[in-house]
Amino acid sequence: MTAFPIHTIDSAPAESRGTLQGVQATLGGIPNLAAGMAEAPSLVRAFFTVREIYASGTMSEGDVQVLSLANAVENDCDWCVAFHSMIAEKSGVSAATIAALRAHGSPTDPRDRALSELTREFIQRKGKVSPASIASFLSAGFTHAQVLEVILGVAFSTMANYAHHVVHAPLDAMLTQYAWSGD
Repeated sequence: MTAFPIHTIDSAPAESRGTLQGVQATLGGIPNLAAGMAEAPSLVRAFFTVREIYASGTMSEGDVQVLSLANAVENDCDWCVAFHSMIAEKSGVSAATIAALRAHGSPTDPRDRALSELTREFIQRKGKVSPASIASFLSAGFTHAQVLEVILGVAFSTMANYAHHVVHAPLDAMLTQYAWSGD
């Protein structure tokens, strides 16, 4: 395994420092994964730019976390599962939904189930989702535009998942109670 640096604002490449300063101002700290992504200024900048665009969409924060957690589990990203478990809890996603997603299962809530299943299908089938899956998603109360927002969410989340697979960022102290091993 090649060691990647987990940067501070001072140790990051100059082109990453402004992004990390913005992350620190917004989140109150710099998560280790973002600090590792800072090694590539274009990646960390793109990630947080896409995050801002994605957050301006029509999905609720809970929906974003259900999608992100399903994506992280599907892509076997332990750091991301821990992070999105914490944020999902803070966003009001039910403990049952979080537990189901972490266990590779489907939530009992119809809306959360439809969102997580469509998310997984996008990943598993490389974007070639079935019309039946889209119909199920729409019948759960989502819109056609939100089908497309799921694509944005999957792309955004996948950047972090793949970056973690390369960087192997250590789990931040605030995430230890949410640690996940993929089983």
